[in-house]
Amino acid sequence: MSPCEPLPATKASPSEMPRGLLEDFGVTSNAFLPENQPLSRLPHPYYAPWEAIASSLSSHIQQQTLRREVDRLPVLSTDRLTSEPEWRRAYVVLGFLTHAYVWGGEVASEILPPSITVPLLSVSNHLSLPPVATYAAVNLWNFSSVSPTSDLTDLDALTALHTFTGTQDESWFYMVSVAMEAQGGPIIPVMLSSLSALQHHDLPTVTECLNEITSCIHKLGVLLDRMHDKCDPEVFYHQIRPFLAGSKNMGGAGLPKGVFYDEGGNGKGEWRQYRGGSNGQSSLIQLFDLVLGVEHIAQGNASPDSCSRERKMESFHREVRGYMPQLHRKFLQFVEEGYPGGLRKGVEDLLATPPTEGNDSRGKELREAFTTATKALAEFRNKHLQIVTRYIVIPSRKENKRKGNNLAMASSRLPENDQKTFVGELTGTGGTALLPFLKQSRDETFRAGDFSR
Repeated sequence: MSPCEPLPATKASPSEMPRGLLEDFGVTSNAFLPENQPLSRLPHPYYAPWEAIASSLSSHIQQQTLRREVDRLPVLSTDRLTSEPEWRRAYVVLGFLTHAYVWGGEVASEILPPSITVPLLSVSNHLSLPPVATYAAVNLWNFSSVSPTSDLTDLDALTALHTFTGTQDESWFYMVSVAMEAQGGPIIPVMLSSLSALQHHDLPTVTECLNEITSCIHKLGVLLDRMHDKCDPEVFYHQIRPFLAGSKNMGGAGLPKGVFYDEGGNGKGEWRQYRGGSNGQSSLIQLFDLVLGVEHIAQGNASPDSCSRERKMESFHREVRGYMPQLHRKFLQFVEEGYPGGLRKGVEDLLATPPTEGNDSRGKELREAFTTATKALAEFRNKHLQIVTRYIVIPSRKENKRKGNNLAMASSRLPENDQKTFVGELTGTGGTALLPFLKQSRDETFRAGDFSR
């Protein structure tokens, strides 16, 4: 089935949803994670210089030798990458080297050398991804489990292939997101079934699907709550978080123009600004929004009060789709265009229709199931806010006990030349005004389930 074709015009249960459709969009049984574990090493010995530094990344950072070692690297070609897993592996390695080089010193480096720039631009172009460490680089393609057949929702069986700090805290931070992505695998066909069933006025199936969606969201929340198990807030804020920052809105951290991607000297290259990796780049969470019909208008760096529905195309949620793997963002586009307004619009239209005999109670059950699902998603976002408070807000108010320049603090506030409404506001690694943006996203989710408006 082509990605451009609509779903079959028949009543569909979750088990009947076409697997071929999902495969066309790179969606696996593990949701947006690959079906098989990512490569832990590029097989061609030509790439051994990259792998050597990546395998000792945290040591080089701690010993302040990372930039020296990267500067010594030859400019390697990407013509020996022969499969998509290899291209993804190269993207992970080069993404980590990029952020380690920029943020792995007493001050941020404004210039990325050709040894990284040239192959990274090639790999990014092939994958249609920005040349930075996106959510795909640090999470989706950066995990390993105790065995190839392990349940990827089992957090204790997962470990990150690469970290900047070499700490268990950083690996755990990434793997919580990996387990959450895997938890969403079985629910994606259910979400598509709910949309198809609503089109065909199969209210019992839609209600059943919504109940399963709610259950899945609760399971995601349980996994998110486990962040506290093995990730210490002080370690996260002061040691891990600085390496996840991008080059956009980072003037206060020493990158007023972003980063210059040097393609070979003599001024060849350009200044670039990108958002850092963040959970906002998760296709799974955006899919929940699209299916339920949650409309986001928050722009991230502007006051929520200044946002309007006419400016929806500029929202942060839409912008960061460009940081997702190409097939995944095409999948979101497919759902958005095939089912405009999602379940929210369908349920709203149904409630506006005079009830028919036998359908009144089913309509009420459907509305309640929908409201419960949106409330569950909003409460999930509340959990995220609680995590942010514990891992960013509270540590930002404490004295840094580590020696040296505190890049965590420097990269955590919007600079003076940014939106005046939020000068000094804490920022996320994606470059957003953190708390206002997250609260706005949560409130927009709550509103989606309110039919009294």
